Amino acid sequence: MAAHSLPSQQSSLSQASSASNRPAPVASAETVYCFSILAEAAPGVMPRVLQLFAKRGLVPTRWHSDVTGAKGRDLAIDIQVDGLDVATGDYIARCLRQVFQVETVLTSQKHVERKQGKQLHAGDVGRA
Repeated sequence: MAAHSLPSQQSSLSQASSASNRPAPVASAETVYCFSILAEAAPGVMPRVLQLFAKRGLVPTRWHSDVTGAKGRDLAIDIQVDGLDVATGDYIARCLRQVFQVETVLTSQKHVERKQGKQLHAGDVGRA
């Protein structure tokens, strides 16, 4: 007597084998746009810089500033904005370069992986 499988068993077997061939879900990556600004250490610089983000409804994820240079004449500002697309980030950088007392604006992007509610930065190995 030959062993025959039922059609319902065949379909469940083919579904199981196709499910095992699927790649595991990949954590979604989000782009973080980074701005590094060097300006004169003047009281009005930070509000003028922040205004470029605020008028677009953006709140920087990180903002760090230090008074640097000889006799504290320079202001270094590092800003990060999560989920900002490259075209908008480039446009904001061009606008920042036009701000009075801003001397230099450098930009970069980094990719952040989000997995199960935790934020993992690319390059953060062993920290989760």
